[in-house]
Parts: sequence; structure tokens; C-alpha cells
Amino acid sequence: QVQLVESGGGLVQAGGSLRLSCAASGRSFSTYTMGWFRQAPGKEREFVAAVISWPATSLYYADSVKGRFTISTDNAKNTVYLQMNSLKPEDTAVYFCGAGRGLGSLTNHRLYNYWGQGTQVTVSS
Repeated sequence: QVQLVESGGGLVQAGGSLRLSCAASGRSFSTYTMGWFRQAPGKEREFVAAVISWPATSLYYADSVKGRFTISTDNAKNTVYLQMNSLKPEDTAVYFCGAGRGLGSLTNHRLYNYWGQGTQVTVSS
């Protein structure tokens, strides 16, 4: 069983930055695929970024955030981060952290086994 708790959301002006954190409880954190997704009102949950830490680190990003967002992990703290720079109003959403193993697709939120409660990110123009 894995429990995930996100933090770091807030209100920021366009062009600003935020760093989201997702703290995980449970064992074998580094063996999970960790993903960040977001969901705007009336829209489906959308893939943002993912990281596979074992046996080697691999990072994946949605085209819409590539070059602006960075996903990283601190395995000693069982935490995954999402550094968001050059934020745009269209980045406004609730951001969720997900964890899963043996995923056939990193971008399909339905395949992730565990989710946090989400954190709101609002970017004003």
C-alpha cells in the first residue's frame, strides 16, 4: 500500500514558478513509476510528467510542458517533485501525483494504482 500527499500548489502570475511535492509512504518507493497528472474543470485527467527510477532513471514529459517543467525524485525522502517554470494560464488545474508498477503506458492515468488528493495550481494572466 502506498499513500501519496501532494503540496506546493497556489496562485501565481503568468511567467512565474511553483514547485510541487509528493511525499510517499510505504516501501520500495524507487521501484514505482511516479507520475504527475492534472485535471481542469470539465476535462479529463491529463498526463504531465513521469519518472522511472529503477533500474535506471528515465524521465517523460507531455509536449505541452517540455522545456518548462522538470520532474525529479529524492529517494531518501520518498518524494517526487515537479518544478514548474514559465507558467501559463492554461496550466491552471488540480495537479495529482500517481504511483504504479508494471504500467503498460505512462500516460494513461487509469493504469496508476495509487493517487494523492491533488493540489490546486492557478495561473493568472
